[in-house]
Amino acid sequence: MSNDHTPEPYDSHVPAHREAEPIPDPGLPEHTWRPTDVDPKAEKRAERQIAAMFILAMVSAVLFVVAYFSLEVGDNWDTFLGMGASTMALGVTLGVSLLLIGVGIIHLARKLMADVEMVEMRHPAASPQEDRDATVEALNAGLDEAGIGRRPLVRNTMLGAVGVLGLPAVVLLRDLAPGDTLDIDKLAHTIWEPGMRLVRDVVGTPILASEVEMGDLINAAPEAMFPTEENGYPELHGAEEQVQKAKGAIIVVRMNPEDITHGEGRDKWTVDGIICYSKICTHVGCPISLYERTTHHVLCPCHQSTFDLADSAKVVFGPAARPLPQLPLAVDEEGYLVAQSDFNEPIGASYWEREKQ
Repeated sequence: MSNDHTPEPYDSHVPAHREAEPIPDPGLPEHTWRPTDVDPKAEKRAERQIAAMFILAMVSAVLFVVAYFSLEVGDNWDTFLGMGASTMALGVTLGVSLLLIGVGIIHLARKLMADVEMVEMRHPAASPQEDRDATVEALNAGLDEAGIGRRPLVRNTMLGAVGVLGLPAVVLLRDLAPGDTLDIDKLAHTIWEPGMRLVRDVVGTPILASEVEMGDLINAAPEAMFPTEENGYPELHGAEEQVQKAKGAIIVVRMNPEDITHGEGRDKWTVDGIICYSKICTHVGCPISLYERTTHHVLCPCHQSTFDLADSAKVVFGPAARPLPQLPLAVDEEGYLVAQSDFNEPIGASYWEREKQ
């Protein structure tokens, strides 16, 4: 008896001429009206709830300003999880203000804005002009349906909450100053002084001019940032140490002296092709060190400002508007690189009073 049997296809009993029937359009379910759509009392209650959220957001923003000026940074009386009073107060008040504005806007959209079903057919990415006009008309109609114009309580409290939220941003600008007030002298000068040695960043070892190889880029710092009994520099602490370290950061490069185009009065600022510039980008103050040896260009990684180190660090590309400040170099009796003086111009990003220096 033969076992050679080929089973029939599963759907062989379906007539070949039969076609699949289209799925019927299920349509839209019956619209369910919200309480605020049919009950004027519920609508007014929702308005008051939304307005209350915006008012509380304004109060919270004002409390942020109060906490900013009344609580000192480092005031560490016990709070949640050991965080200081200033940190806790600023975080909670600003967070609550933002949260209430967001929740209020969501509440407005869910309870008071028009609640209708809309069907939009797919269309090409570039719509005909008449469709664009229709879209603008629909948006304007949506704004009218939102009822902002006829709900002054919601409109005014929402605008007030967003406006008052600007207060924290304004007072935070106070922290951009290096002290209690904006001390221009602190911005115009760094810790560099005549005869101060250049040292390698992190390790603090002085840099022999003879050891700088052609094409090298060395991240360096002032010797004063590494105080010892031998060099006699005072030890800095806390914010002052960080400020001076940031302002004094430099890059040191050696290139063929013939490739260098000296700026006016800078022909004696280099040592055998060794040239030094501030490490701080003049755009917004990012640290730079991406060096292209063949072109002598250095790139800021933040916004791609590019400076030509062979030509007084002039800007060749990007948003920076000023060259990198150059540090005048010399060598001491032991052959180590030293500064002739401080930078002759403020380092870092521009500020309004800079031209007065």
